[in-house]
Amino acid sequence: MRGRLKYIIIIPARYPSTRFPGKPLAKIGGEEMILYVCRAAAATGERVVVATDDERILRCVESRGYEAVMTSNDCKSGTDRVWEAYCKLHSDADVVINLQGDEPFVKVEHIRSLMECFDSDPSTQIATLVKPFDKNEGFESLFDSNRVKVTYARDGRALCFSRSIVPYIRGEEWRKWLDSYTFHIHIGIYGFRASVLGEVTALPVSGLERAENLEQLRWLENGYPIMTRVVADSSIGIDTPSDLEKAEKMLK
Repeated sequence: MRGRLKYIIIIPARYPSTRFPGKPLAKIGGEEMILYVCRAAAATGERVVVATDDERILRCVESRGYEAVMTSNDCKSGTDRVWEAYCKLHSDADVVINLQGDEPFVKVEHIRSLMECFDSDPSTQIATLVKPFDKNEGFESLFDSNRVKVTYARDGRALCFSRSIVPYIRGEEWRKWLDSYTFHIHIGIYGFRASVLGEVTALPVSGLERAENLEQLRWLENGYPIMTRVVADSSIGIDTPSDLEKAEKMLK
């Protein structure tokens, strides 16, 4: 019988940000955002580590009893930061979960759904989550380039990620597209086999990645399958101070 996989959840949390400097330490309901993420991750019972580039984030996390590790200022992406942390920790985990530090309302059920991709299929190399687009949000929201659209095969393998609307509904007036197809939105939580994480971070930037500024396209271009798992809903990501205001209202 195959033994249980060993997991580690690493939360990349950098301080500099063009749109929202110091975002992980922004407070929601009087508590730093990064602590909400840590709490949800810890509820899985797995080891949780925040990978940061700033001593203030490190002190905040450790003061509440969570684990943190300093990483380089030169990491080009959260994935690179997660890999650096995994190496510095000398972890022997089979699977690394990359949980974003700006998702304060992430659900423990989402993290477990991602883990199930690996528990149920030993061939899974990379996994991520998607959700059906909510028609109540209105068609204009589907045009938002910050909302990455996903198509996937019957077995769950991702076929395409794009900031554009995919698929294009041929022969149908665009206002009726939502009635013709169930679009899916990407939720930016990833799981990696540890060895695969090391491989994909060593790959050079690809053409598709450069065009859409989506690093998962680099992995697809290089032949790494990405399994998707559909969940019913998603949390609110915090990208700007206005997003923080919305989160405060949601909390109340």
